[in-house]
Amino acid sequence: MKKTTLSNGLRVVMEQIPTCRSVSFGIWVKTGSRNEEKNQNGVSHFIEHMLFKGTDRYSAKEIAEVFDGIGGNVNAFTTKEYTCYYAKVLDEHVPIAVDVLSDMFFHSRMDLEELEKERNVILEEISMYEDTPDDLVHDLLARAAYGNHPLGMTILGTEEILNQQTPDTLKAYMRQHYSIANTVVSVAGNINEGILDLLEKHFGAFSVRGQEHSYEPPAFLADSIYHEKKTEQNHICLALPGCSVKDDRFYAMVLLNNALGGGMSSRLFQEIREKRGLAYSVYSYHSAHLDSGMFTLYTGTAPKQTEEVLKVSMAIIEDMIVHGMTEAELRKGKEQLKGSLILSLESTSSRMNRLGKNELLLGRHLSMDDLIAKIEAVDMELIRAVTADLFSHPFALAMVGQSDQAIKGFRRDQLVSHRPN
Repeated sequence: MKKTTLSNGLRVVMEQIPTCRSVSFGIWVKTGSRNEEKNQNGVSHFIEHMLFKGTDRYSAKEIAEVFDGIGGNVNAFTTKEYTCYYAKVLDEHVPIAVDVLSDMFFHSRMDLEELEKERNVILEEISMYEDTPDDLVHDLLARAAYGNHPLGMTILGTEEILNQQTPDTLKAYMRQHYSIANTVVSVAGNINEGILDLLEKHFGAFSVRGQEHSYEPPAFLADSIYHEKKTEQNHICLALPGCSVKDDRFYAMVLLNNALGGGMSSRLFQEIREKRGLAYSVYSYHSAHLDSGMFTLYTGTAPKQTEEVLKVSMAIIEDMIVHGMTEAELRKGKEQLKGSLILSLESTSSRMNRLGKNELLLGRHLSMDDLIAKIEAVDMELIRAVTADLFSHPFALAMVGQSDQAIKGFRRDQLVSHRPN
């Protein structure tokens, strides 16, 4: 891995992989829904869409044709804390990919007619999302956990706010947030020494300085939100404050999550689905932000089974609090985590993503040996400490369904008094 800066100070992280024929190239910007004001919610995602709608040199159709014509792909995504524009192509086509993607990044036309069409596309995306209760419930959970804090806002935004956006408002947001300080270029694959000259040619004129964003940590509100919707199942999410990406306990949290609900052999999956047949989908996951994190448990189940699912879930968690993780679970979790990290090395896309996110969010890069050492260093004492801290808070709760009867008697603070022996 090599880290350098262009003449204007733009950070570039690269990894040469001579054994492959592909190259993945990404532009990472440290801005997402978390950076938006309430009257801007959804703007980061709107801009992501608009950068594909044409420049002075390429129409939207021509952008698609260029990448189809070289057998590559181009795409983007927006999260709560960053936006990424990326392409994956054969090594011989890297100059084309960098040329087109940089032109999209710097010279998007933000044409009013295209904006109106893309606004409607995003409104359809929002409608599709709201028609999918097992997706919608996670957005509601963020609001239950964080309230009016920017982390509680959706990435897609709302129809009311999106209807207020114009080419000028999108350009103003970009001038404020799309700066050298907030941007990283990452490249991984079969690259040669000429890559820096190529990047200097296309990114060297980038002159928006700005300052790197700072954030206010969110308070975890542990609220409860019910959304009435005609569904066959109740879709339920419970959440607790977790670890940030910079927390030394991060890997212990990941291993704890794996044991509870992170896979098919986890306690929640085995007990609720395999043993009792109470749900088709049951899982947990951990989301890490720059200064905070959230542990989430999701279940979709029939209304008549909701109370039982909640009761069983709490019993499983209580057993973890009281008796802890087994040595077998810890060892299995470590092997799973190491396996997923090592297997990701086989993909230039995964390597490019790892480089970009690490530089953008952490400003540092650990070798695979260092990462494995951190995973192996997690012991039972640390797992117990993380478990005790995690379940020392009341749950935030969100549910989508036809009736809230099943959650009216659910005590979100019922595990707070428990501590491991």
